[in-house]
Amino acid sequence: MPAEEVHLSMIQQMKKRISVRTYKEEFLHPELKEKINLAFKDNQGPFGGAVRFELVARGLAQKEANIKLGTYGVIKGASSYIVAAIPEGKRDLEDFGYVLEKLILYATSLGLGTCWLGGTYTKNEFSKAIGLQAGEIMPCITPIGYPHQKRSLLESAMRLAAGSKNRKPWQELFFNQDFRRPLTEAEADKYATPLEMVRLAPSASNKQPWRIIMAQGRVHFYLQRTKDYGKGLGFDIQRVDMGIAMCHFELAARELGLPGQWQIIESKTDAAESTIPPGTHYIVSWV
Repeated sequence: MPAEEVHLSMIQQMKKRISVRTYKEEFLHPELKEKINLAFKDNQGPFGGAVRFELVARGLAQKEANIKLGTYGVIKGASSYIVAAIPEGKRDLEDFGYVLEKLILYATSLGLGTCWLGGTYTKNEFSKAIGLQAGEIMPCITPIGYPHQKRSLLESAMRLAAGSKNRKPWQELFFNQDFRRPLTEAEADKYATPLEMVRLAPSASNKQPWRIIMAQGRVHFYLQRTKDYGKGLGFDIQRVDMGIAMCHFELAARELGLPGQWQIIESKTDAAESTIPPGTHYIVSWV
């Protein structure tokens, strides 16, 4: 994000951010467009992948290139979209989720609405709009604009179906030493707020696939997949969710002055490994 904006509390933006699907039919003010374009430069994920962003105006794309950007009725009134791509790589989806969520939180701080879209948009048309290159993937996009005061009926129905206001309780997400013992907020101590920000993070269909173990001063992130979820998308959207969770945790930790960095621990011998539930896989650690 631009240097002049670093004083903003990202913790407050995480608490404020919601998915917006209904927008005022207004173009972004030039000053806001400039700020968003400057924020595109902060594009490298924790595993080294760099996301390429384009701010695409729907009407301009249709007029100049005959590109018809669509979202199957899910998004109403949006005049602009942030379209993003990343080179294929081992940790590409985690990097993608991390970087795009960081940008979304910055947009939230500007009073703009956004919404993660992983499948409900015309991928071929958006690929044309960004000039998707060989070796790149475009997992998700987001509309960006001024939120409308009234939600559409479809948006209200989708929020209800996804349980957008509901989040799993601590005891289902966070664990102490291994997966047999839930972690309490008191035990989390200084990491209670970063973990709570993970709990509030957006995820596809609000599945919240992250599971976290605190052990020996380290915070281990695991992905607990929902069987067959997102199978038709062509990519593992729950890995994108893990990048979003990493973004929330790191930004909150940095804001609170907590030291640490991301590290993949290839061979862990701690007790947690013997208690991993089926369908759960290690991603990364904060150490």
